[in-house]
Amino acid sequence: MRSRITLLLLLSSACGTGPKADWVLRNGNIHTQDSTGRRARSLAVGGGTILYVGDDTGVEAFVGPETEVIDLGGKMVLPGFIDSHSHPTGAMVQAVAVSLNDLRSLEQYLEAVRRFARENPEKEAIRGSGWSNALFPLTGPKKGDLDGVVSDRPVQLGSGDGHSSWVNSKALELAGITKDTPDPQGGVIERDPSTGEPMGTLRESATGLVSAVLPPFTVEERMTGLLAFQEMAAKDGVTTARIAAIGLAAAGDYDPSEMVAYERLESEGKLGVRFRGSLLLTPDDPVERVRELVAEREKQKGGLFEIDAVKIFVDGVVEGETAYLHEPYAHRPDYRGELLWDPAHLNVMVAAADREGFIVHVHAIGDAATGLALDAFQFAREKNGRTDARHQVTHLQLVTPSDVKRFADLSVIAVPQPFWFSKGGFYDAIEAPYLGEERASREYPMKSFFDAGVTVASASDFPVTIPFSPVVGMKMGITRSFDSANPDMVLGPEERVSLEQMIASFTANGAFAARLEDRIGSLEAGKVADIVVLDRDLFEVAPEQVGEAKVLLTLFEGREIYRAPEL
Repeated sequence: MRSRITLLLLLSSACGTGPKADWVLRNGNIHTQDSTGRRARSLAVGGGTILYVGDDTGVEAFVGPETEVIDLGGKMVLPGFIDSHSHPTGAMVQAVAVSLNDLRSLEQYLEAVRRFARENPEKEAIRGSGWSNALFPLTGPKKGDLDGVVSDRPVQLGSGDGHSSWVNSKALELAGITKDTPDPQGGVIERDPSTGEPMGTLRESATGLVSAVLPPFTVEERMTGLLAFQEMAAKDGVTTARIAAIGLAAAGDYDPSEMVAYERLESEGKLGVRFRGSLLLTPDDPVERVRELVAEREKQKGGLFEIDAVKIFVDGVVEGETAYLHEPYAHRPDYRGELLWDPAHLNVMVAAADREGFIVHVHAIGDAATGLALDAFQFAREKNGRTDARHQVTHLQLVTPSDVKRFADLSVIAVPQPFWFSKGGFYDAIEAPYLGEERASREYPMKSFFDAGVTVASASDFPVTIPFSPVVGMKMGITRSFDSANPDMVLGPEERVSLEQMIASFTANGAFAARLEDRIGSLEAGKVADIVVLDRDLFEVAPEQVGEAKVLLTLFEGREIYRAPEL
């Protein structure tokens, strides 16, 4: 069908009656990512759509007096990149809160908080995120350190993984958290082993005890964060993103301000990324909650921002000792982590969401959590029959080999974060000690999924990963290391994949995961013109240099949203 469209466009343009392009990119190295793996030299874009993909001669028919023609000089062209799991409003931290992401010590964290508090005396509470569990003992950072910086206002700082909070004494006081406060279901209040007093670190659902008593972020602050995310995305060539848990408040409930932020930006014509959102289902939700989410989904259709999925957290994270494992933690031989759902209820909720046509997007870190997610998908299939569901499991830090095959058998999509595929500081400080070297060395399978025929759609989990350039993710997927020249830094070399597979995971496979493969993910006539131009052909450089490629031009629906000065 697409070849027929191309032929008709060529014939009409050759006769002088066909469309003229807004853009013509010629003399390039165009990797179409279509089903045949075709390469081309030129393409034409008009009205937000790809009009032509082919040779330099054929594209001339689309050049008109208003066409912007760019000679690429052999530069690489790819479809717009797709980030299949992110938290875009997390960019609020950079825009309106305390960012700790680039800091590497307790002293630097405290200085950043001190400076922010001094410069923002009107704020009732100090918020931020980005601290690393690797810099602190098992019980996390302490309230006393924050008290020495800010004592008159509550402070809540999220960890870089988003699963823990560091708070000061004022925050604990406002939330009424004392030594007598029990751990909430699915959460941990880190305590002094001698006195039982809360030490200042809250894990998982316990973070919501403080968040619930702090003033929420405003719609305007969320809009500011989204605009900041879009600016970063455009520079990295990201044109589509899955919102991993839209409206997720730290208390675990629904915050409508994030939904409103997307709606307002779209109504004002300010969205420069295609967003697909996932609404949260919690362990306490009754099955009737799924019908409520159906009503919300129906309100968000037909635009750049749409709801098409539900999000479920089955467990926590290794660094918080809340990932749910088959075998106990190496440093806690009597403990396997936190299972957040009753398995029977998980099965019922997944089946209900599947029946209503939702994509079910599951957070699973531990191997036992992943197995339970697959059990739920199996249950849904037995109840509802086989459907084109596109259900997904993200993170996949530990996966048993037998479960890899189950992904394929159940047509479940794997959504890994290849940016994390390396040994090094976090691995040495957290993963190996908590899991044991042998188990930690098997983290984050990738090639196993491809070999089994599983669709793999890569993601960043922004703001856990900052920056989140897909070419860096590609480099990590093919080298499995921050420093591939050092063999001691390579995590599971047997799980390295090809560059072709990594590109597919950020383009065609991501489109499939979002049910958008008919519109985006490849460069074909008739598809939406989401296009990225790179400064080099990734196939012509050493694997460790792939991540150094720069985006020179990003087109989103045929509209320029980023151009480097050198293009």
